[in-house]
Amino acid sequence: MSILSEAQAKAILDKVIAFSTADNASAVLSGGIGGNVRFARNDISTSGIVDDVQLAVEVLFGQRVGTASINQFDDASLERVVRRAEDLAKLAPENPEYMPPVGKQTYTATDTFSEATAALTAEARAKIAEASILPCRERGLIAAGFLEDGHTFFAHANSNGNFGYQRSTIADYTCTVRTEDGRGSGWVASNVKDVAELDAGTDIQIAMRKAAASVDAKALEPGKYTVILEPAAASGLISFMMNFFDARSADEGRSFLSKQGGGNKIGEQIMDPRVNIYTDPANPTVPAMPWDGDGLPRGRTKIIDAGKVANLQYSRYWASKQGKPETAGWGNTIMEGGTKSTAELIASTERGILVTRTWYIRMVDPQTVLLTGLTRDGTFYIENGQLMYPIKNFRFNESPVIMLNNIDELGRSVRVEDGSMMVPPMKLRDFTFTSLSDAV
Repeated sequence: MSILSEAQAKAILDKVIAFSTADNASAVLSGGIGGNVRFARNDISTSGIVDDVQLAVEVLFGQRVGTASINQFDDASLERVVRRAEDLAKLAPENPEYMPPVGKQTYTATDTFSEATAALTAEARAKIAEASILPCRERGLIAAGFLEDGHTFFAHANSNGNFGYQRSTIADYTCTVRTEDGRGSGWVASNVKDVAELDAGTDIQIAMRKAAASVDAKALEPGKYTVILEPAAASGLISFMMNFFDARSADEGRSFLSKQGGGNKIGEQIMDPRVNIYTDPANPTVPAMPWDGDGLPRGRTKIIDAGKVANLQYSRYWASKQGKPETAGWGNTIMEGGTKSTAELIASTERGILVTRTWYIRMVDPQTVLLTGLTRDGTFYIENGQLMYPIKNFRFNESPVIMLNNIDELGRSVRVEDGSMMVPPMKLRDFTFTSLSDAV
């Protein structure tokens, strides 16, 4: 029962809505089949399959809200979960910011499903692990990684007649390669909708080269350097920044997008004019669900346009309070770039540092989006367009807002490991490293 058809899902949701005596009711039915394989020390250690379906019901009496969930779908169980949600709603305090369910919406389906990923078997997962392990064994390197794939469905309905249904697939692969003495480390990740696009045998070569090349790292003094951030390194910082593109936090003075004296910075230049960031659920490389958590339809929306703030997210409550149009929550983030690869950015760099990955990123100051974190799994010194030698990892203190004002060049945008972002490699001036780290 893990993957319900649209007709099966609608039949269950229609019953749930009909059982409710509340002022408004909504329900979400979701589930799927997920598989995984984990390997460490050049051997498969675990594998498994997760199979589940869940129903969540939310009801509203005035502004009193109750929610309940269940994973049984006979009529008696469906009525029972609705009554439980209603009982809880009657006991709940009023929520003055709660918005009733949306009216009937029109959705445009997005291409989030792949038959090849949905059909992935345990044998196929083992082959992907083998493609990572065998080359490392042959070279005296040690691989550890994880492959997780999923085939899911999601359906929602409410008492205003709204309904949506969609299936999706994803395959997420990561692998760390270490030298036997533990002094060298390389890393690679791939996140795809269609598992046919995953090539672990090619990807592992990158991690192997970085692991072997990162032994005997030299120490550089902390300071400001020209850096080339690979897409995985850049995405960690940019994803933090995108959490602040919320109109309410900006209007209330709680973010870097707050305007002195009140309001927000929509329309203001805050970054290099080459920075263009948008969201588009129909993007074929990083497709997203066609609706957000409130059931609002998603569409292509500019976020940063030539370095200027183009749009913020207005929740339904905040839009109503401010007299603004409500906006759907963004399902993906796409940053435009240029045409060059990371290798071509390196070739044009006189002196700088290549960063494979940023890790353990934490917030220091939300007003400036100052972040701290560490480089990891392959950091190298560049001179005259060549990787000269490995260097010890750094701790950095940097704001993505500042770094996107210090752009020398942007490379070609690619899908990164969380599956919801496209980010280019980027060459940046004056990136701030504050101390050294002994970790590899």
